[in-house]
Amino acid sequence: MSNTMIEVNDVSMRFRMNADRIMSLKEFVTASLSGKMKYNEFTALNHVSFTVRKGETVGLIGHNGAGKSTMLKVISGILQPTEGSVVTRGNIVPMLELGSGFDMELSGRENIFLNGAILGYSEEFLREKYDEIVEFSELGDFIEMPIRNYSSGMMARLAFSVAAEVQPEILIVDEILSVGDANFQEKSRKRMMELMSGGTTVLFVSHNMQQIREMCNRVVWLEHGTVQMLGDTQEICDEYAKT
Repeated sequence: MSNTMIEVNDVSMRFRMNADRIMSLKEFVTASLSGKMKYNEFTALNHVSFTVRKGETVGLIGHNGAGKSTMLKVISGILQPTEGSVVTRGNIVPMLELGSGFDMELSGRENIFLNGAILGYSEEFLREKYDEIVEFSELGDFIEMPIRNYSSGMMARLAFSVAAEVQPEILIVDEILSVGDANFQEKSRKRMMELMSGGTTVLFVSHNMQQIREMCNRVVWLEHGTVQMLGDTQEICDEYAKT
């Protein structure tokens, strides 16, 4: 299917966690070397499959610990699944751990170019977009400050502004619209709507059911790492509301 932008095929993700009490470094090394380390396996995703078509906005919902953030990281290529595969077509802008592509020692301005380059854009293109990015971020003179002095809200505004101006083919968003003040949230929501109407494919995690209902064509409901339901937004949100 040529218009499929994201294909999640039977993806499982397991993490090994040390089952023993906290050990001293010496005990840890001894246990590791002797192979006597006890692990519990934690399954974050269990045989998950779904597709996202070009231009769709798909919501990912579920209670805390359902595996939503893990799923986004697997799709973004940050984590390799234990089993299964993910195929994506098009450039992905993951807005997950905000500022994960930022260098704390550099200024906001330098980070726009760094972050843009990581996302695969040329310096020339970023220079062209620079004023719009700064204007959208509302950071003003703070753009020249090292971002280690930024609040998390300022960092989120900068990250969102870079992503929103460069028009990705696939946008992966984790609770982004809860950053900044009410005005910035509204502006972000409008910008997301523009990106969507411009054909950007969006995968969107939110605990805000109102946002999910307003913005998503379809919804994937994850619970304990498995797909509980998948389909029409209103129908699934109604079912989810009963839990």
